[in-house]
Parts: sequence; C-alpha cells; structure tokens
Amino acid sequence: MAVKTHSWISLWFALTVPVIFWDAGYCFFRPRSMAGGDLHWIWKPYALYQEVDYVYGVRAYQNGDGFTNAQSALNIVENFMNIAYLYLAHVVGSPAAPLLGFASAVMTLSKTVLYWLQEYYCGGCAVGHNDLKTLIVYWIIPNGLWLLVPSFIIWQLAKDITAALRVADRLEQKTASGKKQ
Repeated sequence: MAVKTHSWISLWFALTVPVIFWDAGYCFFRPRSMAGGDLHWIWKPYALYQEVDYVYGVRAYQNGDGFTNAQSALNIVENFMNIAYLYLAHVVGSPAAPLLGFASAVMTLSKTVLYWLQEYYCGGCAVGHNDLKTLIVYWIIPNGLWLLVPSFIIWQLAKDITAALRVADRLEQKTASGKKQ
C-alpha cells in the first residue's frame, strides 16, 4: 500500500526546516548572533525580535537562562524528524512516515504550548512589556502558526494512521478467520 502524503504537510515541513535551523543558529551563537555581534548580519531581524521576546534577548543570555538553548536543541531534533518524514514519505515510500510526521508535529505543538504557558505562568515576563499591536504582530501571530499548523497536521496524520490501522486489523481478522476454517 502506497504511503498517503499531503502536499500541505510536506510543504510545511520543507519550509520550516531552514527557518528552524536559522532560529537555532541564532540561539546557539549568542552573543555573536545578537545585535552588536560579529555574526549579527546573518540574523538581522532578531535585532527587533530580541526586544519583543526577552527569551531571545540580552538579559536572558546574561542571566544564563537555559530555556532558549534547551528549546533550540529540541528544535534541532524536531527538524531532523521533519527531514526524515520528507525522506520516508517522498523518497522511500515507507509506511512509517505518517507516524514520524505525527510524532514531530506533537513535539512542535507541545514545545509551543510550553512556550505560551511559560509566558502565562510568569505573568508575561518575556513579552508582557510590549504594546498590544507589537505583541499581536510579532509574537502572537508568528507563534500562533506553530500552534495551528501542527494541530492540523496531528489531526490529519492521526486520521491517516487510524485508517491504516483499521485496514491492517481487517486484514488480520480476515487472515485469522481463514486459518480457523
């Protein structure tokens, strides 16, 4: 049975791979990647973002806040899972691809929910200083995508995995009933 793929899922994984590596690079190369650093030219948009989200800012780095790099390390794992999904789904045609894509999307969603909950439970300690427009445009909308799209991926791949399991179960039942005769 051919692996069922969805163009929008593959597109999301393919488009986010370079974004995730770029983001992780910024985090791992701090302070050199930050405004004033010799490598900042690679991450120029982060000059604004490090002021919007203090997790990415100077204070978090100076305080030795490990969350930024911890989540970046998990982003790298997630990214390799996304690459493996694309390889398994589109090159190998492996039936394991949907399960790997599902696991990766669950990981993305879980990390993003954790990020939002951290902000909620610390009283907006990293983004609460922003005016509403800045918060919506530079934090809620971009980070909201990392909630919505993985949620839809989980829903779609769960349906696909469930359908494949039903087919396998019917085949097993048919095989078992044939053995009894």
